[in-house]
Amino acid sequence: MTKRETLLKKISTYQFAALDTQLYLNTHPNDSAALEKAERYNAMAKPLIEQYEEQYGPLTKNNNEGNRWNWMKGPWPWESEDDC
Repeated sequence: MTKRETLLKKISTYQFAALDTQLYLNTHPNDSAALEKAERYNAMAKPLIEQYEEQYGPLTKNNNEGNRWNWMKGPWPWESEDDC
């Protein structure tokens, strides 16, 4: 297994554990220990994701490039002069 594959395996393991714990929290919302586990798994994955993205590129697509409201900028499709 390459270093890249090993890093991806660690990331996916922590992300799976966090997601699984979050699903458990859907039915047990008052379980503070489970909430702490989910937060810990996310915290453990974060530096690994940063390391992977620094070395190999992004893991997820980000259309907004820092501004999550870019999609609000016009013109809207029905405001285009080409459609008149």
